[in-house]
Amino acid sequence: MDLKSYLKERQQRVDAALDRYLPAEDTLPQQLHKAIRYSVFAGGKRIRPILMIAACEAVGGDVAQVIPAACAMEMIHTYSLIHDDLPAMDDDDFRRGRPTCHKVFGDAIAILAGDALQTEAFLLLSGMAAGQGEAAEIGRQVIHTIARCAGSMGMVGGQVVDMESEGREIDLPTLEYIHTRKTGALILASVQSGALLGGADREAFEALSRYAEAAGLAFQVADDILDIVGDQALLGKDVGSDVARGKATYPALLGLEQARQRARELRDLALAALSGFGEQADPLREIARYIVDRSF
Repeated sequence: MDLKSYLKERQQRVDAALDRYLPAEDTLPQQLHKAIRYSVFAGGKRIRPILMIAACEAVGGDVAQVIPAACAMEMIHTYSLIHDDLPAMDDDDFRRGRPTCHKVFGDAIAILAGDALQTEAFLLLSGMAAGQGEAAEIGRQVIHTIARCAGSMGMVGGQVVDMESEGREIDLPTLEYIHTRKTGALILASVQSGALLGGADREAFEALSRYAEAAGLAFQVADDILDIVGDQALLGKDVGSDVARGKATYPALLGLEQARQRARELRDLALAALSGFGEQADPLREIARYIVDRSF
């Protein structure tokens, strides 16, 4: 399949929906909504919402049913990036090739833009869970899945341990705790939500969960590698910042070549998890390859 065309078409669909769901820039308070749109439409690849769509497609679901949850996931991801870039955390100057939100709008508006995006996400998700019946029940399961993976036991918890580990020597289990939560949790939630909304049975749901766990960890291992060997102009964010801050990374703990080997192993685990699926899962297969191969 042509992954580039697939990603572009799904990205455009998600972007169009985000444009509909988010308040316009001239909606009061204007500065807040400008900051939100500045960050959301800064050129992200929409990997998480696209994974949600691809998981739905893999089990034969209707993509239209996934779009609101996919947009909510991108809002949550963007809020996490806005906060992650703040001086109190990673203090990054660039994100997606542009100055970070706090560099343009100031720390206070950046914090509030992130807060608003998280709330808007769950406002959007709540519409899927309204009323009675199977669709509403699935909507509630999706809310539970995303909230669990985004909170203290998922993304936020991983961020805390990541910050606590700066400048310290840690072991591999601690590093994997950080990565499976800080990055992997939202990828897991994306795939699981797409599976739920697509009507996956238990066997398919568990297989897709295994895929997501491996692919999510591979994504962060690849990011760790790119922080060393990547091109800032291509990546759109600061390069070398992990090393400068003494962050816990796979190359720092295992060395660059062993980190690459671990990324390949995780890619292969993700692909193996899809062995029971037909060509409808090809987008998921190609995304797993893309996640890892971009770091070589």
